[in-house]
Amino acid sequence: MTIRYAKIVLIWSVALFSGLVAWNNMVDYESNYSFVFHVLKMDTTFPNNVGMWRAIESPMAYHFVYGVIIAVESLIALLSAIAGVQLIRHRHSHREFNAAKSVAVVGLVLGVVLWFTGFLTIGGEWFLMWQSAVWNGQQAAYRLVVVFLMILIFLLLPDDFVSKE
Repeated sequence: MTIRYAKIVLIWSVALFSGLVAWNNMVDYESNYSFVFHVLKMDTTFPNNVGMWRAIESPMAYHFVYGVIIAVESLIALLSAIAGVQLIRHRHSHREFNAAKSVAVVGLVLGVVLWFTGFLTIGGEWFLMWQSAVWNGQQAAYRLVVVFLMILIFLLLPDDFVSKE
């Protein structure tokens, strides 16, 4: 039962983290809007790099992308909170507990997609965020991808060790 409680606590931790990130982005909109602005505008990448044709010059696009990021963070928080409730409700039944993991899996995979595909792949490689000394969120995104994947792997490991003898 300890393993199940550990999984529940980690899923609720994901809900708390993602909820705080989304909340902070809404309450202090301008701080991280600046981040999105500079990454998409590519104004802090290496001077005269050949990838500058990818830069976006539309404030409407900056707000849209930032809105999508906040929406996905909020969805991760919501799915993880729902999953935590489902997991605690079904903690006494092996079959129901395992079935309840599916919502948590969706939330965790969405987190990996946001921070790996969104930040590391699109931001880091397409918009060359790695070239910026100031607006480079790759290390933070990498940490989040690793944490989300570790929790996902732990969640999916069997939590009941029943002897077949």
